[in-house]
Amino acid sequence: MRFGLLGTGPWARGVHAPALAAHPATEFVGVWGRDLAKAKAVGARFEVPGFADVEELLDQVDAVAIALPPDVQAPLAERAAAAGKHLLLEKPVALTTAAADRVVDAVAAAGVASVVFLKFRFQTATSTWLTQAGRTHLAGGAASWLSSVAGTPFAGSTWRQEHGALWDLGPHALSVLVPALGPVVEVQATAGRGDTVHLALVHESGAASTVTLSLTVAPMSAGTEFFVHGDAGRLVLLPDGDRPVDDLTVAVDELQAAALTGGTHPCDVGFGRELVVVLETAARALGSGCREPVPH
Repeated sequence: MRFGLLGTGPWARGVHAPALAAHPATEFVGVWGRDLAKAKAVGARFEVPGFADVEELLDQVDAVAIALPPDVQAPLAERAAAAGKHLLLEKPVALTTAAADRVVDAVAAAGVASVVFLKFRFQTATSTWLTQAGRTHLAGGAASWLSSVAGTPFAGSTWRQEHGALWDLGPHALSVLVPALGPVVEVQATAGRGDTVHLALVHESGAASTVTLSLTVAPMSAGTEFFVHGDAGRLVLLPDGDRPVDDLTVAVDELQAAALTGGTHPCDVGFGRELVVVLETAARALGSGCREPVPH
């Protein structure tokens, strides 16, 4: 499958481009960026051209991997789908439900495959954990991801500075809690120091869960914890480690399989849209201080 990469930032350079270039079943065709010089620089590292015109790149590929801010990603994903290209998207797929809906509609109208790169969902440990969780009656769960982006390549990310951990880390937490406990129907939210947020979620199954997220904790406080609990006790998810290139390689495999079979994927754009709805509801709850029902 011929892939184009849209984006030139740290995640595009350090994860998407290496995964696409090394994948044995893909042809890495080129890179598009809003800054042509950066697109050419990224492309040169992997011996592919940089493109100034996104349509020119779309004409030469079967699929695109998008590593751009969500408000930039969504309209480009619409254009790529309308052009008949399969989509490997970043999380969150958009910053509003309305924008996510437009991507969902474009994918459905074109009949293309889509996968949202929620990295834990492309790890064997998570698949095993979800299978175990599905075998027991669950009462609830919790997710905590505390991080410190100061001094990292992502510290200068404008959209992360504006929207914080809720939108950056929230999709990952929800990506494991929702399939384990069911769709979210109600959200409460409280803000902590920095961009820290605490969420209390009610799931359609009647289970309840909590989520704590931050990009601004002290470095020594950073860490992740995910678990669900029920009749069989507590099931703790231990991710396979921080190997995003390996995880993205699996995502590429699964996008290609979905494209070949005409099937859908558990982490397709529809699932990505479901997460956006919850995050948008959580943002409203933070502003109102009230419980917010999740629209569907």
